[in-house]
Amino acid sequence: MKRISVLAAAAAALVVAPAGEAVAGKRYSASITRTTYGIPHIEARDWRGVGYGVAYAYAEDNLCLLAEEFATVAGERSLHFGPEGKAVLGFEQVDNLSSDVFFRAVIDLPALREGAKTLTPRARDLMEGYVAGYNRFLKDAGTEGIPAECRGKAWVRPITADDMLRLNEKQMLLASSLNLAPAIANAAPPGSTAPKVAITLPDPRELGMGSNGWAFGSEVTAGGRGMVIGNPHFPWKGPNRFWQMHVKGPGGYEVMGVGLAGTPMPTLGFNRDVAWTHTVTAARHFTLYQLALDPADPTRYMVDGQSVPMTTQTVTVPMAEGAPSVTRTLYSTRFGPVFVVPSRGISWSAQSAFALKDANRGNQRGIEAWLRIGEAKSVGEIKAAVSETLGIPWVNTIAADRHGDALHADVTAVPNVSAEKAKACSTPITGLFKELAILLDGSKAACDWDVADATSAPGLMPASDQAATVAKTWLTNSNDSYWVSNPAVPHRELSPILGDYATPRSLRTRSNFTETAALLGAGKVDHARARAFAFANKSLAADMVLDEIGTLCAASSGSAAATARGCAALAGWDRRFEASSRGAALFRAFWARAGRLPGLWAVPFDPADPVTTPRDLATDKLGDKLLTALAEAVDELDKAGIALEAPWGDVQRVMAGNEAIPVHGGPGTAGVLNYQDARPAPYGGLMPVHGTSYIQIVGFDDKGPVADAILSYSQSTNPASPHATDQTRAYAAKQWHRLPFGTKAIRAAAISKPKRISE
Repeated sequence: MKRISVLAAAAAALVVAPAGEAVAGKRYSASITRTTYGIPHIEARDWRGVGYGVAYAYAEDNLCLLAEEFATVAGERSLHFGPEGKAVLGFEQVDNLSSDVFFRAVIDLPALREGAKTLTPRARDLMEGYVAGYNRFLKDAGTEGIPAECRGKAWVRPITADDMLRLNEKQMLLASSLNLAPAIANAAPPGSTAPKVAITLPDPRELGMGSNGWAFGSEVTAGGRGMVIGNPHFPWKGPNRFWQMHVKGPGGYEVMGVGLAGTPMPTLGFNRDVAWTHTVTAARHFTLYQLALDPADPTRYMVDGQSVPMTTQTVTVPMAEGAPSVTRTLYSTRFGPVFVVPSRGISWSAQSAFALKDANRGNQRGIEAWLRIGEAKSVGEIKAAVSETLGIPWVNTIAADRHGDALHADVTAVPNVSAEKAKACSTPITGLFKELAILLDGSKAACDWDVADATSAPGLMPASDQAATVAKTWLTNSNDSYWVSNPAVPHRELSPILGDYATPRSLRTRSNFTETAALLGAGKVDHARARAFAFANKSLAADMVLDEIGTLCAASSGSAAATARGCAALAGWDRRFEASSRGAALFRAFWARAGRLPGLWAVPFDPADPVTTPRDLATDKLGDKLLTALAEAVDELDKAGIALEAPWGDVQRVMAGNEAIPVHGGPGTAGVLNYQDARPAPYGGLMPVHGTSYIQIVGFDDKGPVADAILSYSQSTNPASPHATDQTRAYAAKQWHRLPFGTKAIRAAAISKPKRISE
């Protein structure tokens, strides 16, 4: 009875009122108007109201997903889902027990609470409002209003400020420590019983992190103003899905765009004067340290000849159904937690161990950084926001403004480790870790990060030592390092912690440069040409190799049947990954093999020509291996029941009930800009799991922003929602959506009356 009265009281507070009208005596107040595809337009008079409205609207669309995230960051997955189940951390799956140990040990809640005291008042208000809005939705929904997938589950519960602090910390560590969670959670000193968990060392090239972003300046746009094309590549399922929103708050703040689960405002989008997008940066946001251990005790390490004890933290993880809790002790050093990856020789022996120090641990500056970006009136102000806060955790910022300036800023929270320090502090095995991070000598105090004046946190690299470029032409990034964001103006060399310099670019980056040059070579860019450009689905790899593969095929007319069938199928392919393309599936399978062959290219990489080198297949040496790769690809498709000449949309698709929705786009490794990472589907063929997500094209006219966008996987994860697959169909049909930004446009596109919530 008490539960019913609480819900009744909550429902009584839900009233419809004009947008922006204050509700006297209420601590939290917001209005929510839904337009086409269920996009919420949230309006509030203060920052608490903004967070309140955003959380409520997000929970309406994705309650189960967000509730599970709060269980994850609280270290409660084993309790609710079993210790052997899987959690999505970063962009990888790990066992629930490792996830729980990691969050209970590495998330330092007392430190986060203390750090929250230094947040700006508006950042604190946003977080407070988000907690209230999420809890308000639970009250309003009641038992029957909870989606079937999580109805009645103990992990669907009201949240507190601590939950938001944990979730923010997780997002900050998304591209760094989080991917080593099992390696940290299962580290044990020699002589103790180590947990029997498979631990892998993630390859940054295989983590699935990606994106493309373009900023066009006044010299190359049809309207003489700036334009942004944003094409972030993020998961189709799980907590790292984007969600669209339009927020109108105090002080003239008005931003439309997207955020991740638990984000209280847009972190990628546009306002009246600027537009921006993000791509995962090649900079390293942590360093590794090799520790020399005290011969008398492997839980002590030597620094400048002195023995220092490791700090210990014992965590207890509750289990379900009366099973005994699991207790584990983790060890940490002045450089961070100890970690192990035995399969890669990273072990904890009597002589040495390894520790990880993360620049984003405790980074609570991101909210203020994105608020400042959202209220910027020029790319200069965006540059100042990222530079002064150093709060952007792990992404490039690509932006343009109505004045016609373009920006690429690879300015994030990175360790202040210069090239000189990296060299002086290297160890005999530093080179073995090159693909993951910089390994430093932990036996020397001088090898800790340098502390520069006036940075927002000690040990961070000043923005002046990072890469930021402003231009009137164009700048772009497809996840390679800062070195080249426009081939005409390569950047000077910086610290290796910011990424490789004068090294081969990925095929997706090279495709970006090639296609951008072709786009601008045909005239100045406008919305129509930008839309066609974003979904051209060309494969640079195909353009580079298929003529030579055809020559090999012609010279091997008497080859095995599988090779002959493969040659015929590729000869008829249009070299694109359109839904209608026949032969795309075969090339995908072929290139997954051929693209990895050592010595593939006859013309080597030339730093003076990063766009067209390396190139030309080394067919004289690899001809037989290339044809073998083709035969193996044919065999793979035969075994999967996929016809060699099947339309790509019949192979790569998502299911909406019994409806198959074809998905265009292809592998980034094949130089496809409209990247879709597809995996075998339980219903046959392939399903996209990671790739093109929220695509926006934003320019400006005299009245404000002009934005076309699509969210490939749609707004809601609730299968019963009308907005679970509506934009997916639009994406499949390449039907762009002109986003409503002004009051008249919102009113015309509204699909329901404004909803006012307050308490």
